[in-house]
Amino acid sequence: MSNVTQDTAVRTSTVTRIFIYGLLILFAAYYLMPLFVMIVNSLKPLSEITSGNMMALPEVWTLEPWRQAWSKAQIGIEPTGLKPYFLNSILIVVPAVFISTIVGAMNGYVLTKWRFRGDTLVFGALLFSCFIPFQIVLIPMAVVLGKMGIAGSIPGLVLVHVVYGIGFTTLYYRNYYAVFPTELVRAAQIDGAGFFRIFWRIMLPISGPITVVSVIWQFTNIWNDFLFGASFAGQQQPMTVALNNLVQSSTGVKEYNVHFAGAILAALPTLLVYIVAGRYFVRGLMAGSVKG
Repeated sequence: MSNVTQDTAVRTSTVTRIFIYGLLILFAAYYLMPLFVMIVNSLKPLSEITSGNMMALPEVWTLEPWRQAWSKAQIGIEPTGLKPYFLNSILIVVPAVFISTIVGAMNGYVLTKWRFRGDTLVFGALLFSCFIPFQIVLIPMAVVLGKMGIAGSIPGLVLVHVVYGIGFTTLYYRNYYAVFPTELVRAAQIDGAGFFRIFWRIMLPISGPITVVSVIWQFTNIWNDFLFGASFAGQQQPMTVALNNLVQSSTGVKEYNVHFAGAILAALPTLLVYIVAGRYFVRGLMAGSVKG
């Protein structure tokens, strides 16, 4: 009787597992279908797409749509493709991610290890900034950038993203450092280490997991941003704004294969970041959630 019950349980477990995996595969296929359509049609001549056969594999494989999207497509006055706008996004993302991450780490360090009267209110204000909609800060930010003389420039966009991202990075590092033993900081002070030496030699070296979280979060938000780029970029537009201008062009023939290739090029950096470091994202979020 025991053997029959055990066999039945094994069969039931196998059937359940097959059902779960089948359901997950179905959901994954449904989720990946748009990506499949984009990739397949970016490798076709336009004539194959306009014939109405978008789901089929290309009869003639070509990389010409990718070359046009990268260096030949008409986006602004000159047929430059997405290349210069890709470089603009790099020039915006790299310093903005670096500065906001360092400032967030410094804020988290101060709010947990160098506490002062009113530090809770300061953290609450920074936390509140995480929930302010983008649209609310457009006019105040435009006024500030205009008075600073950096409106319509890459440094202006860097400043916008740094200011908006500090609340998130501070939250990450503050929660992470809160579980770090304060006694180690006090011991370093007794040994003569100062504020910055403790930060650079003790706190930052143990911040690897949460730094990955901060970098992924900031990189993704800044690279995918459209509203700030469209509002403050001027002529130095980021990738997302240029892609929108390419797709929304009202003149000439709609080159869907070029549009698909451009969309993949725009999404490629964030996709690579998640492929390379995505597994560390949840690990970093959980690293500071449990003490001990």
